[in-house]
Amino acid sequence: MKRHSANPILTRADVPAVSPLVADPSSVFNPGAVRVGGRDLLLLRVQTRGRETVLMAAESEDGVRFTVRPRLLEIAGIEAVQPPPYHVYDPRLTLLDGVVHCVASADTEAGCRLLVARMDEDLNLELVGFDADTEARNGVLFPERIGGRWCRLERPNATRLPSGTLSGDSIRLSFSEDLVTWTAGPTVMTGRFHYWDELIGSGPPPVKTREGWLHLYHGVATHFGGGIYQAGACLLDLEDPSRVLARGRNNVLEPRELYETVGQVPNVVFPSGLIVEGLDDEGFAPPEARVRLYYGAADTCIALAESTIGELLEASRLT
Repeated sequence: MKRHSANPILTRADVPAVSPLVADPSSVFNPGAVRVGGRDLLLLRVQTRGRETVLMAAESEDGVRFTVRPRLLEIAGIEAVQPPPYHVYDPRLTLLDGVVHCVASADTEAGCRLLVARMDEDLNLELVGFDADTEARNGVLFPERIGGRWCRLERPNATRLPSGTLSGDSIRLSFSEDLVTWTAGPTVMTGRFHYWDELIGSGPPPVKTREGWLHLYHGVATHFGGGIYQAGACLLDLEDPSRVLARGRNNVLEPRELYETVGQVPNVVFPSGLIVEGLDDEGFAPPEARVRLYYGAADTCIALAESTIGELLEASRLT
C-alpha cells in the first residue's frame, strides 16, 4: 500500500472544542469508514486527556480532506447495558441493506465486549445488540447475509500477555439471525509464531471480490521485545468464509514514518476503515477498483494508504 502525501490526514488539532472533554484531546485514531450518500464518513475514536474515549464523525468529499462534525456521538440504549461499559472504541462500519451499522469494542469491569449499533442519516447511533458474556474485540460485519445468516469476524481475547492484558492470536467467525444474538463458529485463522502476525485481529469489514472475500487484518510481532502492529491481507471463501483461500506471507503496511513510529503507542499501523471505489453492478469489487485504507498511527493520529483490489489480492497470494 502507498501512503498518501497528506498524511496524517487527521490529528487532535482537527477536533473541534465542542465540549471541555475534547477542548484539547490527546489523540484521534482507529476510525471506521463507509461511503454513504455521496460522501465518505469516518467514525472517530477520540481520546480525552482523562483517557476517556468519545466518538465523533468526520466527512469528506474527496476522501482525503475531512471535516470533523462539532458533536459528541452517544449510542442510544447503551445506558441500560449490563455490565456498564466505561470505554466504547475502535468502531468498524458496514453498510447493511442501505443502513450503516457499527461494531465497536466496549470495556467493562467484566472484560471487553462487542456491541452492534445502527446509524441514521443524521448520524444518530442506536444500540442493536450487546454480547454481555463473550470476551472479544475487533468485530467486523460482512456486508450481506451468507447462507441466510449475518456473519461477523471477531477476535476472542484468550491470550494473556506478560503485562497481564488479554489479547488474541486468532480470528473466528460468528453467526446471527438478527444482529442481536450471536453464536460463535469456527476459527478462521491463527497467529504465526515468530513472524509478523503472531497476534492478530480483523481490520476493516471484508470486501466481496470474484475470487473471494478480501480481508485486511492487523498482526503484531511481539518477538522484538515490543509489539509492532502491521497490516496484512487474506482471502476467504465466498460461501464459507471460515475457509482461508490465501494469506499473504508479508505485510502490506508497516510502521515506517515518524507519525507511525512515535506517539502514544509507538510502532503501530492499525487498519480499521476501508472504502472501495467502483463496485460492479453485482456488488463485486473488480481488480482495478481503487482502495483507500484509513488507519490509526501510533494510537495518536489517522493516516491514509491507497492501493487497488488487484494489488491486494496479489499480496494475499504471496506464500
